[in-house]
Parts: sequence; C-alpha cells; structure tokens
Amino acid sequence: MGGDRAPESVVQGAIDAAAHFHDDLEVVLVGDENAIGCYLPATEAQRLGIEIVHTSESIGMGESATTSYRKKRDSSIAVGIKLLGERRVDAFVSAGNTGAVVTASLLGLGRIKGVHRPAILTIVPTHHGQCLMLDVGANSDTKPAHLYQFAIMGRVYAQSVSGIPEPTIGLLNIGEESSKGSDLAQAAFKMLTECPGNLNFVGNVEGRDILKGTVDVVVCDGFTGNVILKFAESVVGMVVGAIRSELKRSLKFKLGALLLKPVFARVRSRLNYEEYGGAPLLGVDGVVVICHGSSSAKAIRNALRVAASGAREGIDAKIAEELSRELLREEVAG
Repeated sequence: MGGDRAPESVVQGAIDAAAHFHDDLEVVLVGDENAIGCYLPATEAQRLGIEIVHTSESIGMGESATTSYRKKRDSSIAVGIKLLGERRVDAFVSAGNTGAVVTASLLGLGRIKGVHRPAILTIVPTHHGQCLMLDVGANSDTKPAHLYQFAIMGRVYAQSVSGIPEPTIGLLNIGEESSKGSDLAQAAFKMLTECPGNLNFVGNVEGRDILKGTVDVVVCDGFTGNVILKFAESVVGMVVGAIRSELKRSLKFKLGALLLKPVFARVRSRLNYEEYGGAPLLGVDGVVVICHGSSSAKAIRNALRVAASGAREGIDAKIAEELSRELLREEVAG
C-alpha cells in the first residue's frame, strides 16, 4: 500500500483492475484496513472479490531498505512478499520504496537458482512499438556475468510475455565497435558474443538507438538504466509542456490543435508510463512488479495486469529453465 498517492490511487487502481480483469485476476490489498476502508467499503470489496490483509506498519520512501525491512515485519511490503513466498498469492505489486521491495524480494523469496543478481525491466516506447530495457535500478555495481544473465532474462521475458519469437539483444554502450566503452562493457560484449546458446545478440547499441527500436532488448547496468529512465520521463513532460505553451500563443495554433487533438492523444498515450503499469523484478523466485512512486490509479491497474501476465506465463520458472539450459551449454562447450 505504498506510493506517493497511496492509499487512494492504489485502492482505486485495484478496484479498476478487479472490475476490468475480473476473469483474469483476483486482487488482495495489503495495508492498513482502516485507510483502505475509506476508499473501499467492505460491501464493495466483497462484491468485487477483493481481499484485504491488514498490516500495522509502513516503510517510507526515504527509509533504509534493509533496516526497515528487518525492523518492520508487519509492513505492507514485508507481508506482501511473505504471502508470495508462501504461494498464497501469485504475484506482488508495489509503488512503495523500490529498495525495500528489492531487499524484501531477495531476503523473502530468494534468487532463482543460478541467478547472480536480479534486474528491473521496463518497457520503453519506440518508433516501431516498444523495446525492453534492463536493469533500470536494482544494481549499481555490475559485473560482465550479470549483464550476460540480464540478456538471458530479458530474452525470456520478451518471448513469453511480450510475444516476440526471436528478440534481438543489444548492449548499451558509447559506440557500436567492440573496442568501445568501459572494461565492463567490453568484457560483457565478449561474453555475449561468445555465448554457446542462440541469444541473438546483435552487438552494441547507443543511447539514440533505444527510441529508434533498433533492438528488442537493451541490456545495461542499473545505474545507467535508471538515469536513462528518469531522463526519458522528464523529456516527455518537457515536450508536452512546451507544446501546450506554444499552442496558447495564437488563435491559429489553438484551432490547429483542435484538429490534431486525436493525434496528440495517441502520441501522449504511447509515451505515458501509466499505460505500461510497472516494472517486473526479474531473477527472484516469484513475480514482483515495481511501480513508479507517483503511480496513478491507471498505472496501478495496468501494473496488476502486467503482474497477472507474468504469473500466468510462469516467467520465473521459464527464467530458471533457460538459465539451467545455458549452464549446461557452457559445460558442454567448456
């Protein structure tokens, strides 16, 4: 029940999801039942099939992830992850403290066998549709082997959830040549190029290639990915604001805007993070989706849809299976 707009936006998003996707998912709200009850009466919750699990604590956005998780075992994040670990729910969604969600997932669920580090995956709109980018915030200190596994996990997600049969993989770098970039980038490039499996790695991609949709999956370290994600969000807001300001400059512009209103609406929808819901945390033993801290009800609803898709496709089991196969290929090749 975390997030800057909680509990109202979270509860409303849950209500919308229960109403729109009632055949595909059942919602369990974890948090202060009194706060939830202000926006969702018990009779309405029963009608929609929404279960409420009461918790007495919460983890603030600025709190230490590890300390708060260990001390606040009755927080919505800790209890929600516990429910997932006990398989009483099939997925967990949170707009709360990202570090706390990652920590709780690692300590409460554990990593999938063979996974070195988990990664947060996000959807990025492109000229041709969308691409997947990971990691965007779970790790700031990354090794080449971690990036190699991110590529594998991204490929599995692209195939299973995004429905891309043979996704192309690109490594984010400052140039296309194999000699470009840091020691980390060069070592990761070598690993991805020499991998024994059919990873469909096409090489290095630059920042400008992300929005072009040059590849289906972009692999990077969590520090770089998070900076790109936050920058992209600010650019969208700046462009929309600039267009609005210009349209107010003359009556002619305003009349033109009326004619182009459907076009603006479609473009804004494509660029709006709320349409994509949340970002899956891949590599932990369970389906976890992390939402933007300022997520609206619409974003929460779509995040629940993303979580349901991941659970339905058994994304964690498929990642475990693919990593097991990859390890076998390496042993045979070695």
